[in-house]
Amino acid sequence: MSKPRAKLPFSEETLQAMLIRVLRPLVRLALASGFNFTAFSAVLRRLYIEVAEKEFALPNKHQTDSRISLLTGIHRKDVNRLRGQALDPSFLTVGISQTSRILARWLADPLYADAEDRPSPLPRTSSDGGPSFESLVTDITKDVHPRSILDDWLDRGIIVLDEDGRVRLDLSSIVPNAGDDARRHYFTRNLRDHVQASVMNLMHEPPPYFERAVHYDGMSPALAARLDELARQESMTLLLKLNKIAHQAIKDDPGGSSRWIAGLYVMTEESETAPAAETAPKTEIGE
Repeated sequence: MSKPRAKLPFSEETLQAMLIRVLRPLVRLALASGFNFTAFSAVLRRLYIEVAEKEFALPNKHQTDSRISLLTGIHRKDVNRLRGQALDPSFLTVGISQTSRILARWLADPLYADAEDRPSPLPRTSSDGGPSFESLVTDITKDVHPRSILDDWLDRGIIVLDEDGRVRLDLSSIVPNAGDDARRHYFTRNLRDHVQASVMNLMHEPPPYFERAVHYDGMSPALAARLDELARQESMTLLLKLNKIAHQAIKDDPGGSSRWIAGLYVMTEESETAPAAETAPKTEIGE
């Protein structure tokens, strides 16, 4: 990992402008959920204290309440009262973790996927030891009965039963129809990882993480919709390919403490103000 820059590449005024733009959608989510400013600021206060304590201590020196107060601007009495009350960032339940692992195997293992990385339709059970939905689940966990997962996934629209009674995975339903717990989990994990990569790229030279995007502005809604659908298809194809590679490679990996994630997002948005008639569409390819 490269060392942090001695001086960050933006002023406090610039950082304020950046944070306003980044935080606006989160404030919208908070207000829509009835989470008011008092509650939001209480979370930020505790988070400021936790990050200052864990990540901004001086070398070989105990991190005192006074120093944390100096770093954060939070009164020392509040630091002393709140320090040690760690925020729990985990929204990942056991069920979600198992679901992700089962789906990853179905999409990558040649036993359960075809040569084009499409999930094969599976019989519920198999009497000859062949691949089945039951074996897929029990390969991952024996703590939950395959029938319970089958019923749950049918209810959530993740799978369907075809005319032969085989279990088919609906790729388009995995995330859009996920339950509230799953949506919260993926929102938290994906957004956190993207922000973490972006922050590290700002604070280090050279930027350590790959982060690129393609932007086109001033286009018609019809073209935006067509590009949106194409991007969704191509993105899913890439993710399935990476999942298959990782699934095969990890079998012979000795294991360790590293975590790897590759994520993609596609968004179509209407501008708040209509572009002038003489304004040409804008193109941008960059970080």
